[in-house]
Amino acid sequence: MPIHFDRSELAARRKETIRKLETRGLDGILMFKQESMYYLTGYDTFGFCFFQCLYLGTDGRYFLFTRAPDLRQAQHTSDIDDIRIWVDGDGVDPGIDLKGVLMEYGVSRKILGCEYNAYGLSSAYGKMLDGGLKGFCRLTDTSTLVSELRVVKSETELVYVRRAAELADDAMDAAINTAGPGVFEGDILAAMHSAIFKGGGDYAANEFIIGSGAGALLCRYFTGRETVGEDDQLTLEYGGAYRRYHACLMQTFLTGQPSIEHVNMHGACSDAMEACLEAIKPGDTMGSVFDQHARVLDAAGYREHRMNACGYSLGAMYTPMWMDYPMFYTNNPYVMQPNNIFFVHIILMNSDTGNSMTLGQTVRVTEAGMERLSRQSTDLVVV
Repeated sequence: MPIHFDRSELAARRKETIRKLETRGLDGILMFKQESMYYLTGYDTFGFCFFQCLYLGTDGRYFLFTRAPDLRQAQHTSDIDDIRIWVDGDGVDPGIDLKGVLMEYGVSRKILGCEYNAYGLSSAYGKMLDGGLKGFCRLTDTSTLVSELRVVKSETELVYVRRAAELADDAMDAAINTAGPGVFEGDILAAMHSAIFKGGGDYAANEFIIGSGAGALLCRYFTGRETVGEDDQLTLEYGGAYRRYHACLMQTFLTGQPSIEHVNMHGACSDAMEACLEAIKPGDTMGSVFDQHARVLDAAGYREHRMNACGYSLGAMYTPMWMDYPMFYTNNPYVMQPNNIFFVHIILMNSDTGNSMTLGQTVRVTEAGMERLSRQSTDLVVV
């Protein structure tokens, strides 16, 4: 039950990873991204906050190098047979211990890829890694190699993404039904999380973003809850998560009588969203989608109040962020493919007037265009 993919699918993913390694002249890869480990083996943990590495060689052999608390975690959630444990202690260097296991796998003087750009590989751990393997083998940065495979979803993954989208919709319903003047933001969050957990969902990979009043102009979580006012704005950005896969929504609610500026901002956001979604089609670049975002908002007079990116890929992600590779920004050359999953967000934050307006939708790239995964509309919400 805890392994959520057929073993044959996991094996096929490893085979494709090996093919990519071979085309780059590499003999294996050291992975420190938890999402890579989950994708290739099913291994599911938050133990990547410590030194932890999954090795995969082009000969098909692989092992997990981790701490004792994750031994049974790996046995329970993955298809990894070879699990090696490094022991905590004063002055212990897991980089040197990892070298010992790699020696058994015969990679001396070989060239290995490495996921250097990983939350699981801090600067201190990276120094231990480089120091431990210095003179033993050569490492080259392959931080996006597995990510490039993960960005196109399989049929099983799409089932999980669709369930995540349903849970996100349920959370939006809960927010609309709960929010209003005089309502504590904590009660809104509680209702949203309750809808997701009751539906069998997971914790999202980062905190739900919520803010009213001046806090509605922030697109990061911050501590400290407020009560929604009589003529107020409330920004929500969050993710439904299922089997670690995410589908996100974003919306700014209003209370009382909407101001003319709020109405105009919503109209611009809605127009930009439709232009972006129309630009999503296989064969075109992600940069072309951002161009539509910028074109519409700039023409409406919001150049100084928009963001420099308008979304990103979604998938199975871990703390601290559900944002996945790649992102919608100017001149991004990534060519969109069927079964990419993208979160498109339109964000306007006017610090001069103190007003905010946002919209966000998750979509799947199809053979001809895109498919909206949410049943929620992008109409202006007044609660």
